[in-house]
Amino acid sequence: EVQLQASGGGLVQTGGSLRLSCAASGFSFDDYAIAWFRQAPGKEREGISCIRISDGNTAYADSVKGRFSISSDNAAKMVYLQMNSLEPEDTAVYYCAAAVVCTWYVPTMDYWGEGTQVTVSS
Repeated sequence: EVQLQASGGGLVQTGGSLRLSCAASGFSFDDYAIAWFRQAPGKEREGISCIRISDGNTAYADSVKGRFSISSDNAAKMVYLQMNSLEPEDTAVYYCAAAVVCTWYVPTMDYWGEGTQVTVSS
């Protein structure tokens, strides 16, 4: 059974940090890329970062570049999103998803995890 489980969300003040985790199982982890998306109320789902597991190549949306960092522990089949300098605009439900390429094109994603809520207070 394929599973992607995002965790680590919570309530944090502006300027604070959180680390999200994505636990993967049930598919060939090394052959995939894992992406992080977020969706704020009333807004479209936004891709913000991805990592290609095979070689560690990463990509970031402009909205998070320089503040967020994605990494993976391949042996543990985990992907992390370190979020620093958080702003109220970062408030959203955060999801991890898997695809065979590093992409934020939602229809391309093969697997999705349940989201984790991140709330940044001003």
